[in-house]
Amino acid sequence: MTKGLRRTRQREVIVEAAFGTKEHYTAEELWEMARRLDRTASRATVYRTLTLLVECGLLREIDLGKDVVCYDPNFLESPDHNHLICLDCNRVVEFEDAHISVLEDCISRRLGFTPTLKAIRIEAKCDELRLSGACRHEKGA
Repeated sequence: MTKGLRRTRQREVIVEAAFGTKEHYTAEELWEMARRLDRTASRATVYRTLTLLVECGLLREIDLGKDVVCYDPNFLESPDHNHLICLDCNRVVEFEDAHISVLEDCISRRLGFTPTLKAIRIEAKCDELRLSGACRHEKGA
């Protein structure tokens, strides 16, 4: 981080927690992960650090609907991945498809644009729940 900010133990812990997982997380979940590493990690520092990490391009903020914003720690490794969100169990599935990437580029060029960020969010209903009445991914299942 090069915004003239001091390197503090709290920020280091938050960065360690933020990139110590491949899973998406909310700000509150990151705060809980950071507090497992260091009980002094403050909620306010987590929120400020998240903002910095997004501004620096190290984390991507993703809107998963239902007023839930998550952070994606692995988009740098896989920048063309997209997200499918189950409306039944809230599970998030990452996927990549070369055809989608080509289609996004073709559409952008045809309309006279150069994409700087591409993301697809598919909201779907769970076939497992529809077919069997239960979903192994539902919380409490």
